[in-house]
Amino acid sequence: MLFMYIQLYYGKAQAEASRQCYIDCWVVPVRREEWIGMGRTVLPLYTPRYIPKGSELAIITTSKGAVAVALNGLDAPLTVGNFIELARRGFYDNLKFHAYKAGSAILGGCPITRTLGPAQVDAAARGVVHGIHPGRGDASYTIKDEYEGKANNHHESGSLVFAHTSQPDSGSCQFYFSLSEQPEYDNSFVVFGQTVEGIAVVQSLRVGDAIESIEIKNADEEALAEAISQEPPRPEKTPTDVWRELQRQKSRTGAQAKGPDSPQ
Repeated sequence: MLFMYIQLYYGKAQAEASRQCYIDCWVVPVRREEWIGMGRTVLPLYTPRYIPKGSELAIITTSKGAVAVALNGLDAPLTVGNFIELARRGFYDNLKFHAYKAGSAILGGCPITRTLGPAQVDAAARGVVHGIHPGRGDASYTIKDEYEGKANNHHESGSLVFAHTSQPDSGSCQFYFSLSEQPEYDNSFVVFGQTVEGIAVVQSLRVGDAIESIEIKNADEEALAEAISQEPPRPEKTPTDVWRELQRQKSRTGAQAKGPDSPQ
């Protein structure tokens, strides 16, 4: 599942004042396989069914205000199609932004944050709350990368960018807003939208702020309804399945170690 390779820390000078969170390494956030002991869950590769027209607009309503993003469905059809399907399914509703680096990025889209309050997300992101790990959530699948060979793939202030790990085809549902021009990432992450209204809202977002809803405008409504009427793929083994398999393996190993003549 998604695993954020993020190290969070607080600058001593700001810890007592604003407790602003910095991300030591925001690049990036997912892995396609979740390791649990000696088992693993492999996420299936999904091809989104909705094919963007190129004119779609996302209205992202946050707890800080609304942001309008022009989606680049012609240059990044898989990423935009995936984002639109998730948004229309309500996947992003009530998720919280869970990582921030000043002047660089604000990251969101992790389903683990759905039931958490702002303070809980902040505490969990800092490692204060054990057992809750914002950034490890996913949509139960991944999609193919689309950042290579894109002439218009530029990180600018307000760019909407798809998150993934160093592993190929590992992006699933998490995204970030670029908070400045960052050409060093243009050949590593796909920019799939650009803020056209609400850039001040984007710049004000912090850890714990909520994505209240995402509305998609100018979509082919008939095609989108057909796309989301079908369930996306699920992994053959869920984390629970892997855990149960590990428990069975431990039981068998323990029984073999004792042997039939071992004292009970």
